[in-house]
Amino acid sequence: MRAFDFYTPTYIHFGENAELEAGRMVRRFGGSRTLLVSGGQSARRSGLLDRVAAALEAEGVAWTDFPGAQPNPLLSHAEAGVRLGLAKQCDFILAVGGGSAIDTAKAIAHGMAHPDEKLWDVWTGKVSLCKTIPVGVVLTIPAAGSEMSDSAVLTNQALETKRGLNTDYHRPVFALMNPALALDLPWYQKACGVTDIMMHTLDRYFNPVWDNELTDAIAVGLLRTVIANGRALKANPENDHAMSEIMWCGSLSHNNLTGLGGQKDFSTHQLGHAISAAFDVTHGASLSAVWASWARYVMPSLESRFASYARQVWDAQEPDDRRAADLGIDATERFFAELGMPVRLHELEIPVEEATLEKLANLCSYDGTRVVGTFRKLNQEEILEVYRMAR
Repeated sequence: MRAFDFYTPTYIHFGENAELEAGRMVRRFGGSRTLLVSGGQSARRSGLLDRVAAALEAEGVAWTDFPGAQPNPLLSHAEAGVRLGLAKQCDFILAVGGGSAIDTAKAIAHGMAHPDEKLWDVWTGKVSLCKTIPVGVVLTIPAAGSEMSDSAVLTNQALETKRGLNTDYHRPVFALMNPALALDLPWYQKACGVTDIMMHTLDRYFNPVWDNELTDAIAVGLLRTVIANGRALKANPENDHAMSEIMWCGSLSHNNLTGLGGQKDFSTHQLGHAISAAFDVTHGASLSAVWASWARYVMPSLESRFASYARQVWDAQEPDDRRAADLGIDATERFFAELGMPVRLHELEIPVEEATLEKLANLCSYDGTRVVGTFRKLNQEEILEVYRMAR
């Protein structure tokens, strides 16, 4: 069994009316003045923000509203949050929403903890991140898994780049998870969430090291659960049991549990980040549009791993590894299409001429200065070939 570290300190309160615990939980983790970070207007229209605010006030927690988190979280918006949080002397950040609000909250927390530094310098490692302030979450969109993860992304529009940052300082101190809050989401948003959840485990499953049997079993079980309940939710968008399963899968898929002992690949995420940065494409859609092309490009490097995936997740009975591997990739692509997700770049309604693909490869490879992935390392030209296949 391979060695690994596993750290997941987030306190989870899962179930009906979980959001009503917001005030008590903020107090529990030392907060007294909270910056309330949210996205668009849905949380306000539904009354969720009012319920959260009332829960804070009931515990004597002051709060300052900071809406407007974007689907691809923006550096400029986070910087505005830092300024507001410092002006209001906030000592806690509470995100109400999905990955966009949570990642924005994480960035604000780091910026407030380093008030004399540029946030982008902290985010990109030019300035050492050595402290933060606590972040809590009221989850409304099961997708990003940011409510339990050490990850977050931020888009610098001026540089036209989207960068991820992994650090244990990103771990929220608590997450309040009421699946009912996600039932009213538009189907496309639910489908993007299912896709993102699957990809967080797929980008861990496909790695060059995998001899931890329990890790593999957890990954396979999570993938099968997401697939089954994604279909159930599509058949009945009000299926609260299916949403409960999907929401919990989202958290476990990105807290590192499904990849312990392995090496993360995350090529697909890097390919998708470049698309999102250049064209503001929804994250889940950027992933489904390129995954099958990435898989077909790298699969010959290790057919047996893809064959194992096909047999364990999709019940493929084909004894030949190469043919089984193809069946697994095809089944995944069909599932994304079944959800209504794009499986080619042109379905994103973005330009797909050669110049655009070269630009994306340049963005993804940081002007040719890095390779991506571990299952098979991809340089700039190989990244470009994947984009061509996904055209």
